Parts: sequence; C-alpha cells; structure tokens
Amino acid sequence: MEDTTNAPEEEVGDQAIAVEEVEEPQVDPTGRVVKPAAKEYHWGTGRRKTSVARVRIRPGSGQVTVNGRDGDSFLQRQVDRNAVVGPLKTLGVHEKIDVFSTVSGGGPSGQAGALRLGIARALLKMYPDSLIALRGGNHLTRDPRMVERKKYGLRGARRAFQWVKR
Repeated sequence: MEDTTNAPEEEVGDQAIAVEEVEEPQVDPTGRVVKPAAKEYHWGTGRRKTSVARVRIRPGSGQVTVNGRDGDSFLQRQVDRNAVVGPLKTLGVHEKIDVFSTVSGGGPSGQAGALRLGIARALLKMYPDSLIALRGGNHLTRDPRMVERKKYGLRGARRAFQWVKR
C-alpha cells in the first residue's frame, strides 16, 4: 500500500519517514508577529501567594480552560475573570488566543493572580515585542506578598496572647 499524501519525506538510514510540515509564523517588516503558527503552544508559569498556574496558549477562538473547566465556571467572581483576561485585552488578542491552564494551591484570588502572570509570560513568548505594553498594565509584575509565618511565643504571626495584669 502506497502513501498517497504529499507530505515531504526524510530518509533516515534505509527508512523513509514522513515529515509533518510546520506552519511558520507570519512576521511584518518591523519584526512583530502578525499571525503565530497555528499548532505551536507557548508556555508560561505564574505564581501568587501559594498558587501556581501552568499556562499554554495558542492561536484560536478565545476560549479559556482552567483545570479542564470553562474559565467562567472556574472563576466565580467577575474581578477574577477580568484579571485573567487582562493581559489578553491589553494586547487586543482576547478573541484570537486559546488558553489552557492548570492551577493548584491557594484560593480563588491567588489562583486568578497566578493565571494572569502565567498568561502574560506566555504572551511575551508569543509576541516578543509586547514587553512594554504588558509591563505598562502591570501584568508581568510578580506580587511578592506572602503569608507571614507564625512565631513561637505568639498566637499568630504578630498577635500575642492576651495579657492580664492581675
């Protein structure tokens, strides 16, 4: 049985292996990526408090998937939804990019912040010239605030036990 596809072949030793053609990204004369390659994923990792988000993006129809669920059903609050699509709206690609992500740890607000940073980092890899726009919207800034540890001799991080004079 013969292979009827017109895919180019690469010979390795005495075997012919079909090579899948990869679509190249389209670049305008200034160096900006106009149309990224369709099958290519760009990865980004975001963290906030104790949340970690691993994000993959690719050109598509604008859907956001978080932990296998739709972004709107996963992110309950509108503030968190706006934070997640913020980097996409800053670049004007919120209807052209599909987002696939996995988030673990923390609460809803921390997870939304981690997603925001992960999406911004992935967009920076897809559109290298978008650094100024993403920085201007504070999408690439890692929030350093963490929960302060409890100290010995105290009830919490800073709260002391109640003191009674008599």
